[in-house]
Amino acid sequence: MKSDSVKRGMQQAPHRSLFNALGLTKEELDRPLVGIVSSYNEIVPGHMNLDKIVEAVKLGVAMAGGPPIVFPAIAVCDGIAMGHIGMKYSLVTRDLIADSTEAMAMAHAFDALVMVPNCDKNVPGLLMAAARINVPTVFVSGGPMLAGHVKGEKRSLSSMFEAVGAYAAGKMTEEDVTEFECKVCPTCGSCSGMYTANSMNCLTEAIGMGLPGNGTIPAVYSERIKLAKHAGMKVMELLEKNIRPRDILTEKAFMNALTVDMALGCSTNTMLHLPAIAHEAGVELNVDIANEISARTPNLCHLAPAGYTYMEDLNEAGGIYAVMKELTKKDLLDTSLITATGKTVGENIENAVNRNPEVIRPIEKPYSETGGIAVLKGNLAPDSAVVKRSAVVPEMMKHEGPARVFDCEEDAIAAIKGGKIVSGDVVVIRYEGPKGGPGMREMLNPTSAIAGMGLGAEVALITDGRFSGASRGASIGHVCPEAAVGGPIALVEEGDIIEIDINANKLNLKVSEEELAKRREKWQPRQPKVTNGYLARYASMVTSSSRGAILEIK
Repeated sequence: MKSDSVKRGMQQAPHRSLFNALGLTKEELDRPLVGIVSSYNEIVPGHMNLDKIVEAVKLGVAMAGGPPIVFPAIAVCDGIAMGHIGMKYSLVTRDLIADSTEAMAMAHAFDALVMVPNCDKNVPGLLMAAARINVPTVFVSGGPMLAGHVKGEKRSLSSMFEAVGAYAAGKMTEEDVTEFECKVCPTCGSCSGMYTANSMNCLTEAIGMGLPGNGTIPAVYSERIKLAKHAGMKVMELLEKNIRPRDILTEKAFMNALTVDMALGCSTNTMLHLPAIAHEAGVELNVDIANEISARTPNLCHLAPAGYTYMEDLNEAGGIYAVMKELTKKDLLDTSLITATGKTVGENIENAVNRNPEVIRPIEKPYSETGGIAVLKGNLAPDSAVVKRSAVVPEMMKHEGPARVFDCEEDAIAAIKGGKIVSGDVVVIRYEGPKGGPGMREMLNPTSAIAGMGLGAEVALITDGRFSGASRGASIGHVCPEAAVGGPIALVEEGDIIEIDINANKLNLKVSEEELAKRREKWQPRQPKVTNGYLARYASMVTSSSRGAILEIK
């Protein structure tokens, strides 16, 4: 056992004395050490219930013969961090989580791990750590929030942000906004639409690192506690069989995850996180492959914000395994791959049933023949840009309009709420990329303001930053190269015509190469917005979003 390095032999007597101080018995030290990574805190709604999940995992580990030992991981609530300096600290925590978990697990020689995440960067950060540490590992999330109910309709956090835009446009009263405020987030859990947290928890299941139901069982259901107990028991089985994350996180498993991603219509943030996780697993995952997979993968789900169904509805319809079962009807998944259940994908989904064809469309009758995400390229995004195609209205799939250029999110929001953005405009928000932000802020406030003011079918938004999974409309992010390194987005001027063709995967600036060359000669790098602390270190090491915004020593 790996933990023998801290438990066995005379040289380890000092180590054992410290285990004695923890109250561990000789019987426990004769067994594998199982670490439980707890993301519990009292500031993130998706994490406030994780103490209950962790206790259930501990019981499951103990029932299966292993001593459970808990240590923490941090998490940021993207909703609370949105729209101010806090959002600069969101994406960057993914690497803090991975690094600190690796440090704890390696320093204390754990034999196996159960990861208990829930929200946006917490899930990919722990998946990155799992691939690095490579001891038998199972994931069990805290589960999604139930949808809220406002005026007889199901609602979620994206509705709340859009309500603020509607108020700015005079379409809602303050009393209306207050009603939304009190009702859209009614329980603990990760926010109830197919936003980033739920996208990543669903893909954890699809890629094989979580047990069935990990992505969809609501946080408040007792079934979630049972799942946590089973996760604790299952990790001991994986330890016995020596099934490790890198046995599961293979190139074919990432192709499966991308395929499920397209069918579900997940957050565009998956195009940042999957390449980063793959990198840690020794797999090269180029975002360009997304279009190839999208071209052959029908979009089967329209969960909020793309539609009016929620995670609880997907759970009742059969969950991720039911979606995967639909995909196998066209042989779109490799069903031979081993998973954290100890079984293959095919064995896992054998008895899955689609119980609601309105929530999970049969593959013969999809929402669209192509997947939910598209990667765009052109002279405005020579490397790539990303859009959640399934959340774009048909009339904006192809659009041409004048650029309205802003060098930060705040200026764009002021213009939108001030009525300065009109039908046909293409809002460009730049210097918000991984380096330029730094931290690649999410643009949920401006996209929600556009939608709430009734311009969602008339105005596009393009940024080298990124979008929340709660964003909808022609919201094109991850433009690479970013403005801070002199990418073409830095050369856009007010009134330039921008051409968007999502079905053709094109994003172009209708300015001659000669003119762009002149502008490029005049362009000067901006002074860094942050010069000390973690954000400055992050900006100095972070790579392009097309590579997953991984950190690299220069």
